[in-house]
Amino acid sequence: MTHEVARRLAISVQPVPKQDAEARKRNFDETYIGFDLNAARIEASRCIQCPSAPCQEACPVSNDIPGAFAFLEIGDVLSAANKFRETSNLPEMCGRLCPQEKLCEGACVVGFAIRPGGQKEPPVTIGKLEAFVTDYQRQSLNGYPMPRYLPEPTGRNVAIIGSGPAGLAVGEQLAMEGHGVTIYEFWPEPGGVLVYGIPNFKMRKNIVDEYIAHLEALGVKFVCNTYVGKDITIDDMLAGEFDAVFLGTGAGVGNQMEIEGETLKGVYSATEFLVRGNLAPEQLPEQYRESLPELKNVVVIGGGDTSMDCVRTAIRLGAENVSCVYRRTEAEMLGRGEERKNAREEGVKFEMLTLPTRIIGDDQGKVVSVECQRMELGEPDESGRRRPIPVKGSEFLIPADAVAIAIGYGADPLVPQTTSGLRSDRKALIQIDQGGRTSRPGVFAGGDNVNGADLVVTALADGRRAAEAISDYLRSTPARRR
Repeated sequence: MTHEVARRLAISVQPVPKQDAEARKRNFDETYIGFDLNAARIEASRCIQCPSAPCQEACPVSNDIPGAFAFLEIGDVLSAANKFRETSNLPEMCGRLCPQEKLCEGACVVGFAIRPGGQKEPPVTIGKLEAFVTDYQRQSLNGYPMPRYLPEPTGRNVAIIGSGPAGLAVGEQLAMEGHGVTIYEFWPEPGGVLVYGIPNFKMRKNIVDEYIAHLEALGVKFVCNTYVGKDITIDDMLAGEFDAVFLGTGAGVGNQMEIEGETLKGVYSATEFLVRGNLAPEQLPEQYRESLPELKNVVVIGGGDTSMDCVRTAIRLGAENVSCVYRRTEAEMLGRGEERKNAREEGVKFEMLTLPTRIIGDDQGKVVSVECQRMELGEPDESGRRRPIPVKGSEFLIPADAVAIAIGYGADPLVPQTTSGLRSDRKALIQIDQGGRTSRPGVFAGGDNVNGADLVVTALADGRRAAEAISDYLRSTPARRR
């Protein structure tokens, strides 16, 4: 070990300030306050600048993390932010939403170092630094950085279906090449899952609003309140003004438990619970504009990040008792440990090894409780996790005036069903090659409607690859007469 590496490993990890649990339970502001400049520079100096950069290899968009932190360490925050923007369209969002512990921070060499006492050194806090430098840049510039020059219009037009991470990334990349871009969105406002799936306490909405304004300044058009496959089809688009189409419709169809009582009043999909709890009525479709009733006992079924979003929303809506019900142990949970820690701090109760078997209502059809059964773990199933097995005679009730079902999402089958020549599997996931090309010439896809419910950064990476393939396609095909 060199003297310089030893010096850097001796630097203490900088804690990330966050709201006190009792305070944040009463607001929807971001949980993490974030670094100040001095703490950010110190934390960046913990990076040992290893030549192999496994953190970069573990990042789906290959961010040059050591390069960014070398700039940050000397106080050149804008250059640090630009280093992230070289490979990522949404670094301020990824810095907040990525499971860094499973990606860049999980691969950080510093995190494998052993302290004199025998405990592991914490990895560099990459995600929070990524968010800090890009927030700092936007505040300094009063918005997202614009290119010095915009290219001449090519005369080629691309339709993008869905304004989530994949669609937004494709839109920015193509607009920067001079192509006409129109993004279609089902919801009343653009942003897709970034607006309608992410609560404010994880990421404030003005970040997305500023990015949308940035894309509009680049010439991107947004058409909202449009259900593609119903209001207009891909075939219509390709027969009309568009030379190519990108499908970034995500995976927004909530899975069902298929147990008695799921249709009772007070039982919600995770999406409905989150949007009605986190957004103003004017931002929602007509069917979701009624406010949630006053909540006392809330049960959330599921163990992923969406379930944590639901329980933490319920706390902020004033619920007295909030339970997360999960059929395995915490070790098998797929979501972020950080989010579970935040939920526990806020008073959420976790019912592990517990399976809901029935939702019980009163004579008015309103939910009053959830019948559950204790489980034990058996042999691993096809997912590699140990299979939960019911324990006989262990049934019990959890009082509930609201139940949110957060057990995963699937893709909407309507676009594959209404697009001729488009191949998809039995789960309505669209089949693509490595560049995002589908079986239909001129149609490309990426994100959750290809991968199933996955990460923001994975969708972003798909979008950037697809944008390259779309550009190649437009260069190789003659413009059509219209």
